[in-house]
Amino acid sequence: MGREFLEVFEEWASSYDEAVTGHDPQYRDVFEGYDTILSEVAQLSIGKVMEFGVGTGNLTEKIVAKGLAVVGVEPSAPMRQLAKEKLPQLELFEGDFLDYPLPKEQVDTIVSTYAFHHLTKEEKNIAITKFHSLLTDGGRVVFADTVYEDKQAEKLIKQEASRKEYYDLLEDLNREYYPYLEELQQLFKQNGFSFEAKQRNKFVWLFIAKKQ
Repeated sequence: MGREFLEVFEEWASSYDEAVTGHDPQYRDVFEGYDTILSEVAQLSIGKVMEFGVGTGNLTEKIVAKGLAVVGVEPSAPMRQLAKEKLPQLELFEGDFLDYPLPKEQVDTIVSTYAFHHLTKEEKNIAITKFHSLLTDGGRVVFADTVYEDKQAEKLIKQEASRKEYYDLLEDLNREYYPYLEELQQLFKQNGFSFEAKQRNKFVWLFIAKKQ
């Protein structure tokens, strides 16, 4: 359920907002265009929104600024605390992609950034099945996350990280569950969604899946 990475985020919470600015060269390419990517996810959000992996609330702030209601889910207590400091009125719950309090009614948009890769392929499938039930007819999933275009892209990214001696990044790439684009498309389509994706930097793809 991605909970095996929870300790990492407990430690990362206080410095997360600094990390996404790209001050660490190892992760600079991962977070390239971070603010623009979050703004695009927010712009594509409609109606009532449910966000998984709220983190410190950076995306949430942008969605709330649009005047939309957000229900947030975040497994890390330190992250939840920071998000609540930014957005005291936020409806925010402890949970993850697979285990969370159900909203009182269906939502129109499900969003997440830099988090879905914490789930195995099997867990992603379970989560997407649940998304279909959570969404209103015509509702949408809007995610931005690291995705490999194909096996060759994965190979080149890992080779570059090794060549530059970015060993922390390489460890992340080897231990987490970054999907291939085609694999992700298949998971959404077999669960009743349309799917489109756009690459936003070397690592991150923005994908939009609409309930059919």
